[in-house]
Amino acid sequence: MIHQTAIVDETATIADDVTIGAYSIIGADVKIDSGTWVGPHVVINGPTKIGKNNKIYQFASLGGDPQDLKFAGEKSFLEIGDNNTIREYVTISRGTADGCDVTRIGNDNLMMAYVHIAHDCQIGNHIIFANSASCAGHVEVDDHVILGGFTLVHQFTKIGSHCFTSMGAVINQDVPPYIIVASSYGKASGINKVGLKRRGYSDEVIRAIVNAYKLMIRSKKPRQQVMQEAAELINTYPEVKLMADFIEKSERGIIR
Repeated sequence: MIHQTAIVDETATIADDVTIGAYSIIGADVKIDSGTWVGPHVVINGPTKIGKNNKIYQFASLGGDPQDLKFAGEKSFLEIGDNNTIREYVTISRGTADGCDVTRIGNDNLMMAYVHIAHDCQIGNHIIFANSASCAGHVEVDDHVILGGFTLVHQFTKIGSHCFTSMGAVINQDVPPYIIVASSYGKASGINKVGLKRRGYSDEVIRAIVNAYKLMIRSKKPRQQVMQEAAELINTYPEVKLMADFIEKSERGIIR
């Protein structure tokens, strides 16, 4: 299953049914679990752990040194879960000592061509990164997010679950759950109703989220007053509480 032209370090741990294509390079301290397919001309450096049933296409570069001037060669890690599709020219860096030491990718994600995920990013599950979407260091992306092509996410920014960004969106503040960012200037443009319906959210819950959005995102009132006005929605709907908790914990401030 390993092509004769591939180079695999003797310290790498490769499951018996893993496929590694022509001219790919698997470095030291790399672990690849069963069912994963690595195409030709892929470079994977360690320490990196890759789970089951991933597909990694040609020219991807995984587990490289962080693009951080403070990085001094200290040991850091990349962890990738199961069932991810990583397309051509995707780059994912390891973590840093100044961060959490590890860059993490969850399960069932699609990363289209030229996606970049920098050091210490924490990426959830069922996420789509369209072509050339890029996350700077220390970014957190929750489950079921779709980042449109050429979306740029500033370092230390958090994106809540079920968000959607348009092509070319620039994200430099936290994005609470469910929100559409349909502007290159990183402005909130409503609730991702289509995505929520596709994932089984009821009309009642979606209406509650829309009402909470109007109170908590569109309002210019002080945060404490806004949360008081939204108290009934927060106490009634766990989905709204998720949004409220995200806003309360935000350190960068939220998009509006």
